[in-house]
Amino acid sequence: MAKIYGLIGYQLSHSFSKKYFTEKFQKENIADSQYELFELAKIEDLKELMRNNPEIKGLNITIPYKKVVIPYLSSLSESAQEVGAVNVIKIDQEGRLIGYNSDYDGFLQSLRHFLGENPADGIQALVLGTGGASQAVQAALKALNIEFLLVSRDVNQHSENSIEYGQLNGQIIKNHHLIINTTPLGMYPKTDSMPPIPYESLNPQHLLYDLVYNPEITEFLKKGQEKGAKIKGGLEMLHLQAEKAWAIWNE
Repeated sequence: MAKIYGLIGYQLSHSFSKKYFTEKFQKENIADSQYELFELAKIEDLKELMRNNPEIKGLNITIPYKKVVIPYLSSLSESAQEVGAVNVIKIDQEGRLIGYNSDYDGFLQSLRHFLGENPADGIQALVLGTGGASQAVQAALKALNIEFLLVSRDVNQHSENSIEYGQLNGQIIKNHHLIINTTPLGMYPKTDSMPPIPYESLNPQHLLYDLVYNPEITEFLKKGQEKGAKIKGGLEMLHLQAEKAWAIWNE
């Protein structure tokens, strides 16, 4: 019986995972495995999915279930506990569901590539968005001792180091040279959307990182490029977190 791996989420037409893992299985002659998309209308449907598909050995989790999936799991890895969100589930031999976060590992490694071995002392970051992906980014920034300010639509539900988009101004932008978009704004098919920040205040000292991978260069990144900023899209992170997920499933 083939081992099944897959992705759960809602509205999965944009997903990269099925193509990535199908090609991986072909290239590496992994004949006993296949990857499927499981679109769930609500997270409660996870129980039925697992009951009806006992051959599932591992799952990726995407929007909007990275946080709400946690009560359905038997335990969490250290990284998932630290982040407070899950994007990988491993099903162990006893059928228990164990949550991990490979977004953390993928982003941390990719950001190190972006910043180089010796990032500028005292660099500060703006993190746009406060969802599950944002929490992985925040944990990685803490690991690198990079101070950050969260930017969200509703500041009331977040920590003291957060502001609303409407509070952003040129001085805040100039003081935070690393700006990371963790929202889906700009993702295909709505490629003309972008986070509402004062782009006119960007300059060549800025580094813009977008977790969105499709398109490779989003409107957010284009605006930075126009101001001379260094830019990076989310494709490398996606590859790194996918390989980490595969390693987790096969530990």
